[in-house]
This record gives sequence, C-alpha cells and structure tokens, in this order.
Amino acid sequence: QVQLVESGGGLVQAGGSLRLSCAASGRTFSRYAMGWFRQAPGKERQFVAAVSRSGDREYYADSVKDRFTISRDNAKNTVSLQMNSLKPEDTAVYYCAADLLGYGSSRSYDYDYWGQGTQVTVSS
Repeated sequence: QVQLVESGGGLVQAGGSLRLSCAASGRTFSRYAMGWFRQAPGKERQFVAAVSRSGDREYYADSVKDRFTISRDNAKNTVSLQMNSLKPEDTAVYYCAADLLGYGSSRSYDYDYWGQGTQVTVSS
C-alpha cells in the first residue's frame, strides 16, 4: 500500500510559477507510475501529467504541454510538478496518484492510490 501526501499549492498571479510535490510512503515506489490530476469546482477530474516507473517517459495533457513538467526521484520517493506560465483556468485542486505497474496512463480509473489534494489558485 502507498500513502501519498501533496504539498506546494497556493495562490499565484497569472504568469507565475508553482512547484507541487508528492511524497510517497513505502519501499516500492519505483513499481508505480505516477500521475497528477486536477479538479475544478463543478468539473470532472482531469488528467494533467504522468511519468513512467523509471522516469524515462512523460505524458501531458494538451492544455499544460510546454508549461508543466513532471519529474520523479525514486531514491527519495517523490514526484513533482513544476508549473510555469500559470493561467486562471489552471485553478483547481491537484491530486497525486499512483498506478501499480502502470506506464503513465491518463485515465483516472487506472490509478490505485490517491493523495488528499492541494489547492492551486491562479488570480488574473
């Protein structure tokens, strides 16, 4: 079992940057593909980015491509999301998720464990 704890959310002006981090418990972190999803009020949960188990492959939603970067450190059991050029439409609760033996799916139902979420608010 994996426990995930996100951090790094906050309030930022449009055009600014934030870095989200997700710390995972357990000794089998490298067996999990990791993803970031987000959910805005009144909207469905949306895929943002994912990284493969080894970190050699990254996947992004079109809406964040070239602005966000996902990375992982298997030695530290962490996955991060660097968010640049933030827009008001990026405002949402951001969730970290783990997919056992996955590749980096964009489908939320492929993920086995979820964090509690961290709020990101981008003001115009």
